[in-house]
Amino acid sequence: MSEASHQTKYKGDSLSLLMESGYEVNSPVDAVGQSPAHIAACGGEAFFLLWQLQNGVDINQQDCFGEAPIHKAARCGSLECLSLLVAHYARLDICNKDGHTPQDLAASAGFLECAKYLAAVKHTQTTFSRAQPALHEMKEMAAATKRSQSCQSVVYGKRRRSDGEPIDLSI
Repeated sequence: MSEASHQTKYKGDSLSLLMESGYEVNSPVDAVGQSPAHIAACGGEAFFLLWQLQNGVDINQQDCFGEAPIHKAARCGSLECLSLLVAHYARLDICNKDGHTPQDLAASAGFLECAKYLAAVKHTQTTFSRAQPALHEMKEMAAATKRSQSCQSVVYGKRRRSDGEPIDLSI
């Protein structure tokens, strides 16, 4: 058996054992308070992490070091796990006990692609949150305009067709 297939079999076996052991998705499985999601993110196990996310894991649960699964994924350089966590609304601004964000950990560990990804997502989220009030206002204005146009088109029980001819709505 090749080394790669041996590692794959070992990972598959350990994940199967973890799932069969009866652990709750948010229960710590080790002395430092890491949940199965922490372990999956740290090991770059995107499939297992996805399973955890689909089964109600607390995505921002912190271990005794103040690290959430997103910190673990950043520290090990797993872009797959990071993207899953981001897609499920993991907090990017959460700091560990040393004051480091996931982006800080990715950069310090030399995973520049992961650090750039986290920076880009954070920038996009910040830009979007700043634009939200303006978008809401534009939607309200569009709805008000539509309501006023609708009210103007109905006059005394008659509505106008697109060619300008009135439609008799009274029966």
